[in-house]
Amino acid sequence: MKSSIIAVVFAATALAGAAHADAVLDYSLTNSIALGSPDRWDYAVFDGPTKRVYVAHGDWLTVLDAQTGVVIGQVEGIAGGTHGTAISARDGFGFTDDGEKGEAVAFNLKTLKVIGRIPAGADADGMVRDPATGHIFVIEGDPGTVTVIDPVQQKAIATINAGEKMEYAAADDQGHVFVAGEANSDVLEIDARTNKIAARWPTPNCKSPHGLALDKAGQRLFMGCANARMMVVDAHTGHVVADLAIGAGSDAVAFDPVRMRVFSSNGRDGTVTIYQQTSADEYTARAPIHTAVSGRTMTLDPATGRLFVIAAETDPSATPGGRPHVRPGTVRALIYDPVK
Repeated sequence: MKSSIIAVVFAATALAGAAHADAVLDYSLTNSIALGSPDRWDYAVFDGPTKRVYVAHGDWLTVLDAQTGVVIGQVEGIAGGTHGTAISARDGFGFTDDGEKGEAVAFNLKTLKVIGRIPAGADADGMVRDPATGHIFVIEGDPGTVTVIDPVQQKAIATINAGEKMEYAAADDQGHVFVAGEANSDVLEIDARTNKIAARWPTPNCKSPHGLALDKAGQRLFMGCANARMMVVDAHTGHVVADLAIGAGSDAVAFDPVRMRVFSSNGRDGTVTIYQQTSADEYTARAPIHTAVSGRTMTLDPATGRLFVIAAETDPSATPGGRPHVRPGTVRALIYDPVK
């Protein structure tokens, strides 16, 4: 049931809100959905056709109704831990991963029951569906490989050796899959039809890139970096056209093609950085959203502009410079709606 106001307010959020009470904000916190244990999570993925948000949540995948915030259910039995999600709504299947076992896990979208396990590479992590081919691309961090899955056959049809550790991926509608190259601070372009690496583009001022999003119409990639920078990359030429400041601890990036805004969720700062796109190569900072320390991953519904940030209460006595210590059972999905 949707609450009219959040039941639990994180201390960091309250302090940030008080300190910025006089700021003109573009987003308001409209709901807070308790997800509870397990106390670890990773990517959140919004899927338009199913109107759901899929949250990698420890050894299961939590599924939310994106309109009401209600927890629909879980995809369970993934002992090695989930990370990414890709949905093939036309086929009735979803995919997540078991990172420890190096498997892609297929599940039925109606029942949320696991229906298959497909061998992939070790450290299976991010996932993306390529609209042009319908194939699922599984990004495998440590071995530096990408497993390509045919969702209808539910089997791997190719393995791409990238030769470096990678993070998240994004796909356009023309058969190109882009991947954040964490080890070499670059962007990789994969030809989804040949399953070959077509290009590698360096981003010199980016350290350890993670999140990646794409403006399909403007052909601009947005890549969040561990050194509190966001690279804006021309998806045709690979040139860095803008280098933007963001908060610390970025792990996810999103683009709103309706409001033309770019977002970075920053777990160390407990903020979401927002930029307004005024042209393909020009960006103006807007007031940040103050979320909660640990809120490093998020996703966005482009139709409504709604943001979903995954966070938990944290122990303020955590080691400085390290990851905050999560208070058991406090993981939540914070929902922010645009005010204007």
